[in-house]
Amino acid sequence: MKKLIITTLLTLMFMAGLTQSQLWKITNSSVTFKIKNAGISVDGSFSGLEATINFDPTKGFGNKIEASIDSKTINTSITARDNHLKKEEYFNVDKFPKITMVASTFSKEADGKFKGFFTLTIKGTSNTVPVIFSFTETDGKAKLKTSFKINRLNYKVGDTSWVMSDDVTVNMDVDVVK
Repeated sequence: MKKLIITTLLTLMFMAGLTQSQLWKITNSSVTFKIKNAGISVDGSFSGLEATINFDPTKGFGNKIEASIDSKTINTSITARDNHLKKEEYFNVDKFPKITMVASTFSKEADGKFKGFFTLTIKGTSNTVPVIFSFTETDGKAKLKTSFKINRLNYKVGDTSWVMSDDVTVNMDVDVVK
């Protein structure tokens, strides 16, 4: 009986080690977006990305990425426009100070990239967004890079604007270390 308990405990410890992913810490990040407004392309960014990244590219399970960014950091290089975007109709930064992304389901694509099914929450509205990203690791450092599109109306961002495109391209470039 004692042998069975010890064997079971050792097996559980071994299995726990197999499912544990690698914890990564952000060293540098860039979160940018692009949208057309009145036919003119507008570039912007957010700063201060925070994340818990438990990711091992060799494992198909046990991975999780949780990220957030301060919505008040929106920057389009025009202060008046930034202040307008912080208001209730757009990002409502006083009521919703964080934009979040969370995923625990990932798959490896044929081209070596990964697909994560992220719950993206903006202004209290959450939708699942499939995000294709590369994860390149070398000597304890890695780069996570992605570009994906969302529909701003799905998050009630500027839903009364008829001059702004519905589609927003989001780009993320994140450097991490173990």
